Amino acid sequence: MIKALFFDIDGTLVSFKTHSIPESTVEALTLAKANGIDIYISTGRPYRLIDNITQIEHLIDGYITTNGAFCFHRDNVISCSPLSLSDVKSVLDQSDEAGFACMVVGEKDLTMHNPNPYAEQVFKDLLNVSDISKVPLNTVLSQRILQLTPVITEEEQKEVFRSLKSVEIGRWCPEFADVTAADVSKAKGLYDMARYLGFDPQCTMAFGDGGNDLSIIKASGTGVAMGNANIQLKKAADYVTTGVDDDGIFNALRHFGII
Repeated sequence: MIKALFFDIDGTLVSFKTHSIPESTVEALTLAKANGIDIYISTGRPYRLIDNITQIEHLIDGYITTNGAFCFHRDNVISCSPLSLSDVKSVLDQSDEAGFACMVVGEKDLTMHNPNPYAEQVFKDLLNVSDISKVPLNTVLSQRILQLTPVITEEEQKEVFRSLKSVEIGRWCPEFADVTAADVSKAKGLYDMARYLGFDPQCTMAFGDGGNDLSIIKASGTGVAMGNANIQLKKAADYVTTGVDDDGIFNALRHFGII
């Protein structure tokens, strides 16, 4: 029996076309909540940049953010898994040398190191984020660093991360990569949440569309890939629903009798 639902945001809850949550998805989550199902976010976004789910915020019980590096249930922090200072320094040094932009995400603040027009356009087009914080880098570095997001290609990534040995690298789009501490993933976030709240991970259902959703799709009791998901995710999922713009979440929850 499903007790908890976990949702990626971009491309799953939120349409890349409209940058909003389809009304059918809002209806589906409202019905699921009324049926006693807990609802969780599972995203690569830092909490500071979760600004596109106001339609359903009142329904959310907890958050897996920064690809599993920071997880909380209501007001209680469940887990925090920062990067090592040496790995942070290595990536930022390479950012300075090669000139690529890199988002630096701390526990409270974030900033874009070596910002450029291309990076700003990428975040605006993909995530509808146009106001990356201008917090001084030293302020962010005084906090535990949860994630680095260098705006580099997959080929450039091979060179940048050649010397890093204690990180996880996720890429859900061609334009940038998300870097977290080793063994950090959305699956870890799900396990941390399940352990803290005392439910079986097999009683969960997870939805996603990108490469960083692969771990939680496999770890959940039922993994659902959106119709707009990549091929690898669709192959790993237990079920493939329709796309985010074609009532995908509503259709899946109806299919499994959740609503």
